[in-house]
Amino acid sequence: MSGPSFLAFTDRGEALARDLAHALGGEAMRSGKPETLREWTEKRFVSGGALVFVGAVGIAVRAIAPYVDKKWKDPAVVAVDECGRFAVPLLSGHLGGANRLARAIAELCGATPVVTTATDLHALFAVDDWARVQNLCVVEPKRIRTVSAKVLAGGVLRLWSRFPIEGTPPAEVELLSTPPAGEESGAPSGESSPAPDVFLSVHREDGTALHLAPRAVVLGVGCRRGISRESIEDAFAAFLAQSGLLPKAVRTVASIDLKKDEEGLLAFCRAHGWPLETRSARELNETPGDFTPSPFVRSVTGTDNVCERSAAAVSGGEILHRKYSLGGVTMAAALAPLHLTWSRD
Repeated sequence: MSGPSFLAFTDRGEALARDLAHALGGEAMRSGKPETLREWTEKRFVSGGALVFVGAVGIAVRAIAPYVDKKWKDPAVVAVDECGRFAVPLLSGHLGGANRLARAIAELCGATPVVTTATDLHALFAVDDWARVQNLCVVEPKRIRTVSAKVLAGGVLRLWSRFPIEGTPPAEVELLSTPPAGEESGAPSGESSPAPDVFLSVHREDGTALHLAPRAVVLGVGCRRGISRESIEDAFAAFLAQSGLLPKAVRTVASIDLKKDEEGLLAFCRAHGWPLETRSARELNETPGDFTPSPFVRSVTGTDNVCERSAAAVSGGEILHRKYSLGGVTMAAALAPLHLTWSRD
């Protein structure tokens, strides 16, 4: 995602906006040149990038009001006065990063960041802020409130992660060493942790915990020529049901380069907002690992497996779920290497 978009209303504000945009890798515009306030706001609000209004807070509030939806969808919105004295995060302080953006702006121009979120005021662990920094998807955003309330009340969050997290947990977090009941992890039979408050995995979890999922899964896809998007969607739904994989954990779709123009596959990727990465048969054949071979696939494509090999090649990691076939579509999933830390910077 590109840097923040700045909108100014006066000569002085425009000068500040351009300085900040230059420092933060964003863009700066003057209201009405050429876009009106409404046009500028609507266009950038839906794009997902951060919006910074260099002017009165009231102008910013009225401008964004028609577009505010949900905290897990809305972009970061910050207002900065034209003298650079105050930087006020207005929307999406944690998930969108508005609090951090306000602090960055304040550091650049000597402003006071006006941060009002309770966990920040009390210097406590904010799980949604940590999730954003670590590129974790919040699967049930409505549960953030419950988790934050526990921290603010002086409680300690029980967190279980399928993946290692480097460093020492903050005082507000207890990292569970054994899995919750029903979670496969190789723990001794009968040994499980109490129910966690936060659960970190790329697979479904049916409890009441706040579920965080790393965006680290590469979905490998093979398909016959001319396949429809609907057929791929059907195979994907069946693959998810069999594997328990979370679709929100997928970050990329992978295939052989013969499929780079396959319209059904491209439509599937567009519908989910995933990029398609392809590799040649030679590159797939050179990918190390133990894959499910098919002489027929080799005769057609030049490699003995498309879905597993492409997932492994693009992810650079290990196969998580092996080849699944349905209706002329094959799918597999690989997990890219993860480096999670307790850092919130």
